[in-house]
Amino acid sequence: MPYVIPLLTGMLLVLLLIPFIRRYALRTGFVDQPGKRKIHARPVPLLGGVAIYAGIVIPILLYAGWTAQTKTILLGGTALAAIGLIDDSFKTKGKEFPVWPRLLIYLAAAAVPLFFGIEISAIRGLHGMIVFPRAVAWAGTILWMFALPNMINFIDGVDGLASGILTIASAALFFAALWQNQPESAVLAAILFGVCAGFLAYNFYPARIFMGDSGAVFLGYTIAVLAVNGSFKSATVISLLVPVLALGVPILDTVQVFLRRLVRGTGLHRADNLHTHHVLMRWGLSQTQTVAFLYLIEITFTLLALILLLL
Repeated sequence: MPYVIPLLTGMLLVLLLIPFIRRYALRTGFVDQPGKRKIHARPVPLLGGVAIYAGIVIPILLYAGWTAQTKTILLGGTALAAIGLIDDSFKTKGKEFPVWPRLLIYLAAAAVPLFFGIEISAIRGLHGMIVFPRAVAWAGTILWMFALPNMINFIDGVDGLASGILTIASAALFFAALWQNQPESAVLAAILFGVCAGFLAYNFYPARIFMGDSGAVFLGYTIAVLAVNGSFKSATVISLLVPVLALGVPILDTVQVFLRRLVRGTGLHRADNLHTHHVLMRWGLSQTQTVAFLYLIEITFTLLALILLLL
């Protein structure tokens, strides 16, 4: 029950809020229009991030307590959700939000965990504990916190992909937190699972609403904090592998896209159609088949992560 109630609260909030948010978005024109790089053929509401934000923050305030982990999410995550919402508003007008202000906010948010003592500081190997130099710990934490929100945003290009991947990943982190006796992280993972599963009901093909940048980066930031303060906190090689494997699909997608962009000589931040879901659809898979295939890959990674944890 300590985990079921937060899970259901987050899920019900999303399920109840989205119909109202969707109608508001359609009425005000806050929609993602079809375009050259877009897969959808009709305008789709782009305010799903608002429901996601409320679905996570309200249960956190009700059930998770005022901890370093929740303070980090509320401060850094709110900043990312806000800048993402501004970015989404630009997109509804066919404009592009400037890169540099967004980059500065992302870096500032990535550094927030350090102010609350959340960092990747050590690892326990075969010959005892290896403590990283402070500069390495800070750099590793900031890199993880900066990269993961962007990775989730990158894969949010097909109906139901990002929300489904995060549903599976948050389930893995929930069981990992239980196994490692981390109730605080388990509550947060349960909330994340409920919100992502609830949103998936509206976001699976054909999507009735998109999470937008605001929802994608906020979810990515939340699960990044959960990983650092949960599995990474245990400081064992196996525990470090759990979130990396559980988030294997967005991580591998980002790596292969960046490698292709480097080979082509295009900017790393430039939007393109090199992501895994684009490639699969060019091979002839439908949206549903593409998502199902990537779900299968994600489930395989997740099961491997849990098996390693149980060994």
